[in-house]
Amino acid sequence: MSDSHRSGHILTPEGWVDGRIEFDSHVLAIEEGEVAADAPFIIPGFVDLHVPGGGGADVMQGEAAVRTAAQLHAHHGTTSFLPATITAPEDELVKALAGIGKVQTARESGEARVLGAHMEGPFINPARLGAQPPFARDPDPAFVEVLAGEGVVKLVTLAPETTGGLEMIRQLAQAGIVVQIGHSDADYETACAALDAGARGFTHLFNAMSPLRHRAPGVAGAALAHGEYAALIPDGIHVAPGAMKVALRSIPKLFAVTDATAAAGMPDGEYPLGSHTVTKRDGGVFLDDDTLAGSALTMDRALVNLLDMGLSLDEASHRTSTYPADFIGRLDRGRVQVGAWADLVLLDAAHKLVEVFVEGEPVRQQ
Repeated sequence: MSDSHRSGHILTPEGWVDGRIEFDSHVLAIEEGEVAADAPFIIPGFVDLHVPGGGGADVMQGEAAVRTAAQLHAHHGTTSFLPATITAPEDELVKALAGIGKVQTARESGEARVLGAHMEGPFINPARLGAQPPFARDPDPAFVEVLAGEGVVKLVTLAPETTGGLEMIRQLAQAGIVVQIGHSDADYETACAALDAGARGFTHLFNAMSPLRHRAPGVAGAALAHGEYAALIPDGIHVAPGAMKVALRSIPKLFAVTDATAAAGMPDGEYPLGSHTVTKRDGGVFLDDDTLAGSALTMDRALVNLLDMGLSLDEASHRTSTYPADFIGRLDRGRVQVGAWADLVLLDAAHKLVEVFVEGEPVRQQ
């Protein structure tokens, strides 16, 4: 790939730098200098750790669907992501993970980079399914050993109160797979024990978990009291602004995810979510009984929503790029610095997406 360059207000790990960035697949140089008054903001491409679908496609459908979602989300500034499987029978999970693995191995032009899979279930509590299909089960060490050996699964959502849950967290952590507590009805003490066992974060904070009550703090209370990382869906539907502000004050590296379903980037209507059919309407995605079923959010909208809450652009960028990359140990993503992948988002003065580069390749230009 030939060298490229852009000038603007560049967000680096050390702060804002006015100047020029040179890159091929990686960032080659950042040089200070004068820039035009209307120069773009250059921030790291978004890193989304929870993507069940997009563009009408559900990642459980296989390789082609994962590629469709990768193209849709790249157009909205997501430069790397974890496709998220949904709770399903074992054979369906194996097929879905195989499709994710093929896209992970061979990114095609116009796609966001797949960094692996987020396995959301099936080791979750049936009492906290949310919109998950009814295939929850207790942890299976043999199955997880097989999955770990394939090298595709990078993140697992797990309910620690399930039989063998704490042991499974230890097994996953030893295999280098990151664990989030989620879809869980655990009490506060069990959630704390899960953190001690190696769990590192929380899945879509406040949703599908035991809530904070003053005599029963639950999973949400453990997250607020002890969490360094937690994922949250900032679509204005899943979590009220006041609760988001509580989380922002309590959890140092709270980060945004979309939990985007096939409905993301699509008009209102019906879309697949694993074995479910969900409906996009009024900006959200729902089951027939009005249960929230993922979202139609894209990360460019998530960034704007955070800005509208009063976050600065650099803080909002950390929470849509740097912190999620750090959470899964990808220090070569989610930051604009020499040697990192050239995953870049350029914004105009109104914070509207102007250009997107995935590993130096332009996937969206004004």
